[in-house]
Amino acid sequence: MGSCSELKLNRTKFIAAAMGIVLHVIGSVACAQGGSSADPLADPKSPLAKRSIYFDHDSTAIRDEYRETIKAHAAYLSTEGSRRLVIQGNAELRGSRETSLAIGGLRAEAVRNALLALGVSPGKMEAVSLGQEKPRALGQDQKSSAENRRADLVYP
Repeated sequence: MGSCSELKLNRTKFIAAAMGIVLHVIGSVACAQGGSSADPLADPKSPLAKRSIYFDHDSTAIRDEYRETIKAHAAYLSTEGSRRLVIQGNAELRGSRETSLAIGGLRAEAVRNALLALGVSPGKMEAVSLGQEKPRALGQDQKSSAENRRADLVYP
């Protein structure tokens, strides 16, 4: 039988070898699942990086250019069992507070309804109106107003 220091050295080598095998297996599983186990919400190249749906003036209709973004979020929510979504409807800084809250709510509901139509469970999302409370741009010019007419997709 070997000395105590030899046993410790052998045990250390065994643990290192075992850890190497475990890390290799974990890496192989990640590669088989598409290369990375990172959350696609954190990937700026992912279609999920787009989290704002913009609307025309006095409109709650979702523009065609945002259909793919909504589809990507619907697919993500359908596969990620524990993830929830808050859809925050926003309005431009013109108009009364009441009108802004109403149109913000209708915009959030429009996005929620589109996600429902794509199979997302109603319990996985909540639509809220922020009205004018969370502007992206502070001016009342056309460009600022366009930035504020939106629904933001927020994953808590």
